[in-house]
Amino acid sequence: MFPLKDNIPLARLPLITIALIATNVIAYLIEIRHGGSFFGGPSERVAVHYGAIPYELTHPGKHCDLVTLAGEHGPVSGVACQGEAGVSGTPQSQPATVLTLFTSMFLHGSFLHIFGNMLFLAIFGPTVEDRVGRLRFIAFYLLGGLVALAAQTAVEPNSPAPTLGASGAIAAVLGGYILLYPRARILSLVFIIFFVTIIEVPAFVLLGFWFAEQLWFGTAGLASPIGGEGVAYFAHVGGFVFGLAVIRLIARKRPSPARTAFG
Repeated sequence: MFPLKDNIPLARLPLITIALIATNVIAYLIEIRHGGSFFGGPSERVAVHYGAIPYELTHPGKHCDLVTLAGEHGPVSGVACQGEAGVSGTPQSQPATVLTLFTSMFLHGSFLHIFGNMLFLAIFGPTVEDRVGRLRFIAFYLLGGLVALAAQTAVEPNSPAPTLGASGAIAAVLGGYILLYPRARILSLVFIIFFVTIIEVPAFVLLGFWFAEQLWFGTAGLASPIGGEGVAYFAHVGGFVFGLAVIRLIARKRPSPARTAFG
């Protein structure tokens, strides 16, 4: 299911959501200029330097970098971190680890990655922004992204894999949306084998299914030590739960519907 739009009218232009989408798109264009391709995403070096790496977050003062290793079929690239067994030398100069907490939220691994994230942000962000206010929304968004990253780091504290994307922050927006507007109708594109149709789906069904899917894949990944799809499922889970927990504290009351007097 791909959401297309919701049925909640807005009181004003969602400037913060528009600015966030524009910032993410600009960041993507900049990151691929420094290596990579439009559809394939940034180079591994850009991802390692500007992505948030759990190992660096749980080992203050230690940094990770891209290295070339001898593989069975020739040289292959990989990520090595200071302090790991068998690792020596000094990594190249790169941003401070605390800075990557924020740069990672605006970088994406591929065109499909940013397209999917911006689609969800464009549909659900304006409604939540309208309800909580612009300043609170940007704080909610950024803090949700940080909590999401913390959740992923707690699950994989020694992972050298860089985390990229706005998914965790957007998951917080989805968590807030499902609590504020569970009965909203979401116009969605549905694929059933070779059949395609457009239907209206209640928000609690669409987003509830999305959350259950993230939780299922995340726990299944923990049970499977080999493999993995490179998706930070627990960042999605952590962001969504954060949105559920916080949205009621910052949401403004909905305005009463206008009344018409008849004489």
